[in-house]
Amino acid sequence: MFGVIPRMMWEKLIPPDKNNLIPMVTNMFVLKAHGKNIIFDAGLGDTLSEREKKIYNTDNISMIDDGLAESGLTTNDIDYVVLTHLHTDHSAGAVKFKGDKLVPRFPNAKIIISKEEWEDAINPNERTSAVYIPERFYVLQDANRVELIELDKEILPGIKAVRTGGHTGGHFALEIESDNHKLYYYADIFPSSTHIKVPFVPATDLYPLDTMAIKRKKLPEIIENEVVMAFDHDINIPLGIVKQDGKKIFVESV
Repeated sequence: MFGVIPRMMWEKLIPPDKNNLIPMVTNMFVLKAHGKNIIFDAGLGDTLSEREKKIYNTDNISMIDDGLAESGLTTNDIDYVVLTHLHTDHSAGAVKFKGDKLVPRFPNAKIIISKEEWEDAINPNERTSAVYIPERFYVLQDANRVELIELDKEILPGIKAVRTGGHTGGHFALEIESDNHKLYYYADIFPSSTHIKVPFVPATDLYPLDTMAIKRKKLPEIIENEVVMAFDHDINIPLGIVKQDGKKIFVESV
C-alpha cells in the first residue's frame, strides 16, 4: 500500500502483521442531496471467488445492508452509485447473488462510471485482470443501470466528478460543495489518512507519477480551505481535515 516507501518508514503509521499485511476497510459514503440518495463506491460486497477472498484476506461478509439501515435506507432507496474506478474492492458490491445468478444490488440506481475506466475494465490486460472482472460489469450493463460520463463535469449541482488518473487511467474524484463547505472524496489517490504525503503511493497505481502530481496540486487547496476529506480505506479516520504545521502534514478526525 506504500509502493517504494521503505517498510521502516510506513510501519510507524500502520504496523503490519507477521505476513506483512495491514488492516484496511472499504468505507462507503452516503450523500443525501437534491432529494436523491447517492453512494460513493460499493466495496468488496459478498460475491468474491475463493481466489479473491485470499487476495483481499476478507471473510466475504457484506455490511452494506446494515450500514444503509443506520441511515434509514435500503438498497432500493439508492438513486446513484458513483464508482470512482472499477477495481474489485470498489465495485464488486454493486452486484449480488440471486440464487446462483448475479444481479444488481441497487435495483433502482444508476451506476456512474467514467468512459475511460469502463473501456479499460472490460478489456483488462495481464496486469489488471486480477482486479477488473468484466462479468460483474456486464450484469449492470445488461440491466440498463450503467451511465458512462465525461469527467471534469458536475454529476448533480455541487457534485463534480474530477479526473485524476494515476491509480487507474479513468480514476476520478468527487468534489462536493454546499453552503461554502467542501468535502472531497479522492478514493485511491488518498486511500487513507496515512497516504497524505505526496510520495506515499500504492504499488497498485498504474501511473504513480500522475498520482503524485494530482496530490501535489490539490494538497495546498485542501489545507487552505479546510476541506473535509473522505478516506475509502482508513480504519480510524473515515472523515478528516488535513493540517500543516511547518513541514509536518497530518490529519485530524472530524
